[in-house]
Amino acid sequence: MNIIVRPYGRSIHECRPDTTWERENKDYYVPECVDEIHWAPIVFARISKAGKCIGGKFASRYYDAFGFGALMYCHHGEFMTSCADHTSLLPFPLYNPIVLENEKNAYIVTKDGETIFDNSISHDRNDLKGEKEKLEEAICQASVLTSLRIGDFVAVELAPVVRLASRAEGTSSFKATFCENDLYDLKIIF
Repeated sequence: MNIIVRPYGRSIHECRPDTTWERENKDYYVPECVDEIHWAPIVFARISKAGKCIGGKFASRYYDAFGFGALMYCHHGEFMTSCADHTSLLPFPLYNPIVLENEKNAYIVTKDGETIFDNSISHDRNDLKGEKEKLEEAICQASVLTSLRIGDFVAVELAPVVRLASRAEGTSSFKATFCENDLYDLKIIF
């Protein structure tokens, strides 16, 4: 199982190992060698049909569910890594793709009670249909170089990677909701 990521503002994809997948909503204990945690909000799809070189009009046939989550990056000095264990927050349950077409559904992320991301007021998109298009475009682009397999995830960053927490700040709470349902609620513990 792979987590194939399209970074914000780029068309080249990256791949995260399945050991980065956090699906149980556990607190994240930051390794001692890490100074800061950076993050990006994502929309992701679960691949339900194997494919290679998928055409745009067929992309919707290759995934059966989607969700919103977050990718965390460990930062130390000049280096940032995306392969640390439990740094890909891909929560369950997943949603039917038709839910992406409802403009009233909002993905909201808070840190220590303050909103740090809200796609309903995003400067890039005023509705979720744009996110569905981005997701399907990413599936097509990823399949050009990578064979997509059943159970893989394709994720699209919805905003640039920014600092989320630091050792100097100490423990932070990190919470997200979609359709007024909790997606994840955890602490980042230094």
